[in-house]
Formats: sequence, C-alpha cells, structure tokens
Amino acid sequence: MDRKVRAVVVTDTPESGTLSGQPARRRRYGLKLMPDFLLEIGCEEIPARMIAAASQELSERVSAMLSRERLASSAVSHFDTPRRLAVMAEGISPAQPDLREEITGPSVHVAYKDGLPTPAAHAFAKKAGLPVEQLDKVTTPKGEYLIAKVTKKGRSAAEILAENLPKELSSIYWPKNMYWRKPGERFVRPLRWLVAMLDGEIIPLEFDGIWAGKTSRGHRILSHGAVTIPRAGSAYVDALRTAKVLGRAEREQQIRKALDAATRTIPGARWREDKSLLDTVVNLTEFPSAILGGFDPQFLVLPEEVLVTVMRDHQKYFAVEDAGHRLLPHFLAVLNTDGDPEGLIRHGNERVLRARFNDARFFWQTDQKKSLLERLELLRHVTFQKDLGTYYEKTQRVQRLCSWLSEIIKQSGMAIRPGVIHKAACLAKGDLTTELVKEFTELQGIVGGLYARAQELDPTLPEATRFAIADTIYDHYKPVSAEDAVPRSIEGAVLSVGDKADTIAGMFALGLVPSGSKDPFALRRQGNAIVKVVAEKKLPLRLGELMRDARAGYQESEAEKKFVDDAKFGDSVKTFFRERLEFYLKDVLGHTYDVVKAVLAADADDVVDVLARADAVKQVLHMPEFLAIGAACKRMRNILKQAEEKGITPAKQFEALPDSAPEEENLAAFLQTHAQKIEAHRRKKEYREALLLLSTARERVDAFFDKVMVMVEDQKVRANRLALLRILLREFSTIADFSEVVTEGNA
Repeated sequence: MDRKVRAVVVTDTPESGTLSGQPARRRRYGLKLMPDFLLEIGCEEIPARMIAAASQELSERVSAMLSRERLASSAVSHFDTPRRLAVMAEGISPAQPDLREEITGPSVHVAYKDGLPTPAAHAFAKKAGLPVEQLDKVTTPKGEYLIAKVTKKGRSAAEILAENLPKELSSIYWPKNMYWRKPGERFVRPLRWLVAMLDGEIIPLEFDGIWAGKTSRGHRILSHGAVTIPRAGSAYVDALRTAKVLGRAEREQQIRKALDAATRTIPGARWREDKSLLDTVVNLTEFPSAILGGFDPQFLVLPEEVLVTVMRDHQKYFAVEDAGHRLLPHFLAVLNTDGDPEGLIRHGNERVLRARFNDARFFWQTDQKKSLLERLELLRHVTFQKDLGTYYEKTQRVQRLCSWLSEIIKQSGMAIRPGVIHKAACLAKGDLTTELVKEFTELQGIVGGLYARAQELDPTLPEATRFAIADTIYDHYKPVSAEDAVPRSIEGAVLSVGDKADTIAGMFALGLVPSGSKDPFALRRQGNAIVKVVAEKKLPLRLGELMRDARAGYQESEAEKKFVDDAKFGDSVKTFFRERLEFYLKDVLGHTYDVVKAVLAADADDVVDVLARADAVKQVLHMPEFLAIGAACKRMRNILKQAEEKGITPAKQFEALPDSAPEEENLAAFLQTHAQKIEAHRRKKEYREALLLLSTARERVDAFFDKVMVMVEDQKVRANRLALLRILLREFSTIADFSEVVTEGNA
C-alpha cells in the first residue's frame, strides 16, 4: 500500500541541541557554526573551449545539491584555470536540520478489529520504527487513517558531501570524456589532486582513487608545486595567487594590461579587440604575460582575412593595426609565464608564423590556376551528407530555391538582383575544393568571396556586378552566431537563407532532428541564423513555405526514398522554428516570456510580422484595459473548451434574438462597428493602433460577463452566445493570445 509522507524541517537553533553531536561540533568549528566549503579538482590541462561551461555547471550542481540536502549556502562561487575547477560556498550548515515526517498508514477500519491492532497496524508500526501504541489517528476526506510521527536526525555536512560530490563530478557534461577504472567515474582529463574542506577540516572524499586533502598545486613553471590551503574561503584564492595562479577576472585584466603595454612600443598601433580569442587565451593560462612579435611586411599582400585567420585560429595571436584599422606586420602572443627576457619565445613564434604565412601564400597562388567556375565540376566528388548526395547536387538545389525566394521578394516590392544570387549560388561552394580552405577550413565562404573578387569570372560582367557576386559568396555563411552580423546585402541574405534551409530540410526529412544536447549538424545554429537574417533584413518569407520549398528541391532524388512522411516533417520543422523564434525574441531582443508566448500563439510563421506584433504588445501590455482583456480571453477560452468537451456546438454566426441580453447586443454592436477598422490596421501591420481600438471593448466585455450567463438551458440562446464569444476571441487573438499574458487574478 502506498504511504503518504509529509515532511517538516525542524528549525530549532543548534544551541537547542536539535543538531546531532552539537557540543563537539561547536568546539570543532569554534564560534562559527556555519563553515565555508571548498572543492577543487586538479587535473591535466582542460581544453580551453570546455572550461567555462564545465565550471559553471559544477557550480550549479553543487549549489543544487546543497539546497536539496538542506545545507544551503549564502553564496556559491566558482574558480577555474586550465588545471583546476573549484567551487566555494560560504556559510553552509554543518549538518542537516532534523526532519519531522508524518507517514500516513492504513485506514483505522483496516488497522483495528474489535479494538485490537491487526497485522496491518503492526506492519506499519514496524516500518515506521514505533510501537503500535505511539501511532496517531487523523481524519481525512476519505475517512480516518493511522499516522506515524517520525523525527529523522540530520546527517553531518561532511558525510553528505563525501557521498554526493563524486556523483556530481561524474555527471558534468564534457564533449569528450576519459573513463576510469570504476564504473560511472569519468572526467575530461586525468586527475592529479583533490581538495575538499569545511573551513580547515578535510572532507573524507574520494574520486578516481584519489583522496581529498588540503594540498593544491601552483603554476606548473613559476611555483614549486605543492600549495597548502589553510582553510576554505578567501584563504584559498590568496594561497593560489601567491603560487602564481590567478582567477579568471584577474587573468583577463592582466592580459589586457600586457597587450596594451606591448602595443605601446609601436607608435600609433593598437591591438585588435577579439573577445572570443581573449576568452580562449584566458583559459590557456594561469599567470599570463604578452610579447610583441613581427613578420615580413611582404606577407601583407595576402588578404587580411587570411593573415588574421592564421594568427588567430592557428596560433592564438592577436593582430595589430593602425588607427585606420589597417593590418601592421606585428602580432601579440600571450604566454603562460611571466615573460621572455631573452627573446627566445618571441623568436620561435615568429619562425612558426613565417612558415604558416608561406604555406598560405603558396596555397593562394596555387588556387588561382583554376577559377571558381572550373571548380564546379569538382564538387561532384565532394560529399555533402552521405544520404543527401554531393555539394554539386546541393548547389543545384540552392540555386532553384534561391530563384523562388528571389521572386517572392521581388513581388513584395523590395529591390533585389536575382542574377547576382543565381551566379553566387553556382560558385558559393567552389572554395571547398581549394587548397587554402583544405588547410584553413575556417575560411570557407570567405575564400570563395575573395577569389570571386580576384578572378575574372565572366568578361562581360561589369566590375560592380562581379564585386556584388563576390560579396554575396563571402557573406553566405553568416551569421555564425547570435552576435555575428547578417549578410550585408539582400542578395547575400537570400543565399544565406537558401543554403541553410536546404541543409535543415534535408536533415529533418531524413529524421535527423536535434534532440537534447545532440546537434551534430549544427541545425539549431543554422535555424537561429535564418530567423536572424529574415528578421533583420525584413524578408517577406514565411518559414513554413520556405521549408516546404526547400524539401521540394529533393524531389525525385535518391535521398527522397529515405525521407519521413510530409506530416512528420512539417510538424518537426514547425516545432523547431518556433523554438528558434522563442530564442530570438527572448535571448536576442529581450522580450519577456509571456509576451513571446502570446504572439507566437497567434502565428509563428511570419518572422517579421511576429516581431512587429511583439513590439506592439510590449507597448500596450501595461495598460489596465489589457490586464482585464487578458482575463476575459482566458475566461472565453475556458467556456468554449468546456462547451466542446460537452459536445455543445456554437452557432455558425451571432444574431440578435428576442431573448438576447442588452449586454450581448452591445458587444456584438462593437464588433460590427469596429471589425473593419481593426482589420484595416492589421493589414497595414499597424498593430498598436489595432490593439488600442480593441481595448475600447473592455467595458462592454466586463458588462457581458457581469450580467450574462452563457451556458443557459435554452440551446439556441446558448449556441448564439458561444458564437459571440468565438468571434470575440478570434478578434482579440489574431495579434496575440492575451490569455497567455495574464490571468484572472491580474485583472
């Protein structure tokens, strides 16, 4: 039999003796009854790209665990370097408070017979750990039941942490893991030490065969290795700082100062700000410094994009530029040491960079022997996806799709050059066959744009048209993130959308839908990019039609034989893009969750229209009229839903009946008077004006619900009033579903 348990935390103070072993524990921690907690995992160098997420996740896991185990801390923070992840919690409870439970047992009718306890009562008492005589009775709506009041003593924090922390460490998500001898124990790199402390006391914690102590390690080069941590809290950070290990914020500040100081040695120069690269070098160092190096100015004849990519992505160097943003023949390298007094490190970095630049120059010159147009045939031998064919086939599909999109945009009145898009789509993937992209894959698309600008694609093309084609190719992978810029031109935007839509359509048609953290083809990123491009370029494209046309490009292909049915494809794509729109509205534009939910409930297919409606709703949401209308909409929806569940059908249209109440006639008159004006505002996308006009219905809506009963006995009157509510709800919900924004309690 199931037992119901109601738990109550005993909130008595430690001095009252409700925390087990209290006098000894108070002496152990002195006058401080809320010790600080420290956990540090020391290991071989963690990949830079994984540190921030893992550190944040560990902090959240420890915080959740402390809360779950009733050891909640006043503040939880994290500390990370390439060789360690650490979590610090201020003032956790030294032990759980006692927990008083009320366990519901069998009914009194079952538990006693002729006034004597039955085997059911004895079994319940044994399970609760109490004599039968100490069981109580409670009266419930279902009758009288036995209950047992049990006090569960709180466990010590050290015991709980030692038991739970290994599970939390093994649960951290890593893109790649190393597995240990014990089942379930895994980490990104081999562990070398472990620190776990409550104030100055060691927690008896073991993970991967390593027992926790109070000895950490300092900088691999600049310290003598072992560092004794005197106690948890700020003393931990101070001890590491003495051992040449700085926290993340300190490292970033030190790197910025070092870059500034090195750059000042060149008059008029400055280092090129690069947040992503800065984050990377912060996660590659524990005590950073910077050096200035140089390279032969002859390499500046190569495109800046090539030089910066070699420095940034392959060597982790910062570029140096003049006041006009022109690249200078210098670079900045961040070191994980305190300097390079002999210049040996600088010399080695210059030599490596010279070799990389020589490679890039050779590839550039070699690639020019074959034009992008000649490379089109080579795409027949480059696989796009094993079930979706080659890049040659993808090129043909994208060309057709972009032609359809161009026509839609042209008919809307926007200026667009379909010929530029068609030519760019033909050449866009040609750089995948170049030596430069094979060596520097980060440059795909960019190299195609550079080659299209450098080569004479067609002698009859005006230079301006050739440059427009080059820019379209150059931008067609954009945006690669939420922070990245969209393509500069409408043509680039259309090619970007078409290319990504073809990929998403093919993958979804194969059933390769992203799930959880798994998205091997980066479809979410590409979906976010489509939404961002359509929104910022205000393209008149509907997402459903876009994906339908993209899937149509695969008709009569070998891939189509492996596709899921149209209905499943349509549902999964609709859900996918709704999530992408939610992300854009909330995380990029900053709209609140309820506004996003309200506007997407009305329609989530026209991105530009969704944005306009979200802005309008945001402007009027604070008005009292809409708080009341939101409650009314929820009430209308509930009434119509109840009617549907009971099989009651509204009338096809509302009509004035002899039994009609004045309030419903007034409400119907409002719709008749203002419906056309509201619709005119909607067609012009004047959503704020339409909403303000709708808000004038508030008094009539309030009067209707105050005076009129909808679900009356008279079937004809009831169906007529349901028809009125359905029409009214439709009018209010075409811009946003206000029942999603507020509840009746807000009105």
